[in-house]
Amino acid sequence: MRLVVGLGNPGREYEATRHNVGFWWVDGLAQRTRASLRRESRFHGEAGKLVDGGRECWLLKPTTFMNISGRAVQALAQFYKIEVGEILVVHDELDLPPGTVKLKKGGGAAGHNGLKDIIANLGPDFWRLRIGIGHPGDRVDVANYVLNAPRKEERPLIEETVERSLDAWPLLLDDKTEAVMLKLHTKP
Repeated sequence: MRLVVGLGNPGREYEATRHNVGFWWVDGLAQRTRASLRRESRFHGEAGKLVDGGRECWLLKPTTFMNISGRAVQALAQFYKIEVGEILVVHDELDLPPGTVKLKKGGGAAGHNGLKDIIANLGPDFWRLRIGIGHPGDRVDVANYVLNAPRKEERPLIEETVERSLDAWPLLLDDKTEAVMLKLHTKP
């Protein structure tokens, strides 16, 4: 992996929302690796480079709002000549219950507007780390659901999932994706 993108929305009012799980993940990775992110207008977000075991990887939190995340991802990937298959996008996943995480490569957007825009800008062949947030039950409630904080009983499940998936970072950095899938997809 040469670029890790956490999806979310900028601003205090969105910090604790389900839709910002990708931001939580990137912030956790930056903290663990002592990388620092700073506002980079040319990349339409907060970006920083981490060096881990002699390998370099860029971190990015787009500040374009979710629906136009692809602009930021494309800008950084083009500038540093990062191939689509070297990108990991970390995002909230309605189709997985809280406490669940899945890694996959490629696929559709499944209604996720951030993924739709990245696919429109770069194509679908990037890696995705899908962190379960659950589903409100009715499609008409989705926008309100993702833009609100997790319920009291969901928050610890989501935070534990973020921590558990961050533990797999060394394997991700070494492109040991099958080992990551085995580790994350198996119930603890």
